[in-house]
Amino acid sequence: MRLKLILYGLLCVLCVPFVFPTWWMVTTSMKPINEIFDFSLLPRAWDLSTYRQVFALQPFGQQYFNSLYIAVVVTIGTMAVAAMAGYAFARIRFPGQNVLFVVVLVGLLIPSEVTIVPLFQMFNTLGLINTHWPLIVVPILGAPSVLATFIMRQFFITLPGELEEAARVDGLGRFGTFYQVALPLARPALGAVAIFTFLHSWNLYLEPIVYLSTPDMFTLPQALTQFVDAYGGPMWNVQLAAATMTAVPILIVFVLAQRQFIEGLAHTGLKG
Repeated sequence: MRLKLILYGLLCVLCVPFVFPTWWMVTTSMKPINEIFDFSLLPRAWDLSTYRQVFALQPFGQQYFNSLYIAVVVTIGTMAVAAMAGYAFARIRFPGQNVLFVVVLVGLLIPSEVTIVPLFQMFNTLGLINTHWPLIVVPILGAPSVLATFIMRQFFITLPGELEEAARVDGLGRFGTFYQVALPLARPALGAVAIFTFLHSWNLYLEPIVYLSTPDMFTLPQALTQFVDAYGGPMWNVQLAAATMTAVPILIVFVLAQRQFIEGLAHTGLKG
């Protein structure tokens, strides 16, 4: 019992550096501007007007919706592409399979800054600048999808071959085996892919800056930079209120889904 108490106490101490920045962000968002840098744990006077100012100064509701629907579409699209590609690399034998997989993985080594200019030129030619299409298409077919494909491949490799043999005996074809047998078993891996992809899309910053130019089209990371005063200085309490509304829902989702996330990672990367 004493050892457990010591362990729990040590864990509580170790979590302080991770919890305190979030606590400071939330509490400081409700402080008057003259108390921002006093680093008190709680405001002396609670000021909730900053949350109203967030919506008054920017079309924050529209920007929130933009980030949400883009992240959901990208997550669903990436899960679909990664599941099919991962299954193909893991269970279907074809010439050059390993070489092609290595070529796909090379995509993880290319920074997004390297490809942003040619991609901008391509989307500009297609007339898709200041639309959300680049923020949807590029992640689904880019590095996040490559990482998701790797995770799904590693999971499907661990599935026993007897499952496919039983499915063929029952008359299922290749797609039927994937859809009715392999995919339902891949829920833990799909959960990990969903969390990775959603967080990546939600926090995307460089691409919105390049592709979007009007406030109604902005996503949240880009919108957070727009809360400035008449002299161009940051409105700290308003900006932190917007950051709180941006971050807290993601923290809640992660806390609720952490078991699925850990289980998905535990079932991937074991072979290959």
